[in-house]
Amino acid sequence: MTGRERILAKLKAARQPFTDIQPPAERLPVVAQLPDEDLVTCFKLQAEALACRVALFDDTPQALEHILGLLEGQTVISAWDFAHIPLPGLPDALNVANIEISTPRGTQVQIGITGVDVALAATGSIVLLSGPGKGREVSLLPYTHIAVLQRSRIVRDLETWLSAQRQNASQFMEVSKYNIISGPSRTADIAMQLVMGAHGPAELHVVIV
Repeated sequence: MTGRERILAKLKAARQPFTDIQPPAERLPVVAQLPDEDLVTCFKLQAEALACRVALFDDTPQALEHILGLLEGQTVISAWDFAHIPLPGLPDALNVANIEISTPRGTQVQIGITGVDVALAATGSIVLLSGPGKGREVSLLPYTHIAVLQRSRIVRDLETWLSAQRQNASQFMEVSKYNIISGPSRTADIAMQLVMGAHGPAELHVVIV
């Protein structure tokens, strides 16, 4: 038996702490209870309180027009694979506008476009899962992040979403990174002066479709 195995064996044989304490029957929510509005309205209010710019659209053409307006003056942007951005017609719209897709590390890239895997109404946060065609750099390196969110992906809060993930824990564990974004990047470390964009995008636009 190696030294490592001996140490692990001693740890396993040791008396486990708190075995006589019953777990709580009900856990309190991490954040305050949501008001009675629908989840879309709650998410929009919470996200805007975090300095997000939220736009809500009922049809694709209006959403595309809004995004093209945000991209005015840009010739190169970064984006997830279009299969992961829930906005049909976006590739054609970018081609017509002569906007190319490049790596977010390029100095000319000021805007990154992603989809959203899940949104949390209670905190106004969006959750992005890293994977093929869904690089983290797209949402972290550019000055402006545009996130396209389907209404059906808005859930009540983090606890609600995590509870649903337990039903397929193996798939949950396969994702390399979970990025929970609550508004633009900000810091007040120096002289307590708020600075936007210190560690990530200074602007976050959420387009709900």
